[in-house]
Amino acid sequence: MIRLLLAEDQSMVREALAALLGLEPDLEVVAQAARGDEVLAAARAHAVDVALLDIEMPGLTGIEAAAVLRRELPAVKIVILTTFGRPGYLRSAMEAGADAFLVKDAPAAQLATAVRTVLAGERVIDPTLAAAALAEGANPLTDRERDVLRAAQDGATNAELATALHLSQGTVRNYLSMAIQKLAARNRAEAVRIAREKGWL
Repeated sequence: MIRLLLAEDQSMVREALAALLGLEPDLEVVAQAARGDEVLAAARAHAVDVALLDIEMPGLTGIEAAAVLRRELPAVKIVILTTFGRPGYLRSAMEAGADAFLVKDAPAAQLATAVRTVLAGERVIDPTLAAAALAEGANPLTDRERDVLRAAQDGATNAELATALHLSQGTVRNYLSMAIQKLAARNRAEAVRIAREKGWL
């Protein structure tokens, strides 16, 4: 029996997925988590074979939780599930050590097959997302530019960003300017929107 951990913050979605996966003769959902920062403890406590992680969760994102699992429990296979088919998410998930990346509206049978496939040592990637990620190219933002843009999402001033990030206002201005330029945006709000849509934040 393949032991699964299902991490998803929306309880109705999580329970529906658990019920569907439970219909498979060789799969058993032995642990569930509603937050990304609960994933490692649940995986350890229930000796899971495969962790299915939603991307957008409180505590830690699915991608951050995947990186923790890969480091702490390298034998556990990781399947990232997302509603958001953003190419940047796929690249980030693979860099974090995910074994599979699928959109949530894929049929349950496809998800079950993906679980068996990653246990056999192969990777599974939604083909549409893979094509989009290749067409999109790599994230052009540096880690620091991404940090500043992420912090600017709520409309903070340069002075507030400088304080929060322990940088000078001039440095913040430079990072924002470079990010806006690289994303061909008109202003910081548009740069944030473009980066979010591409999964680069």
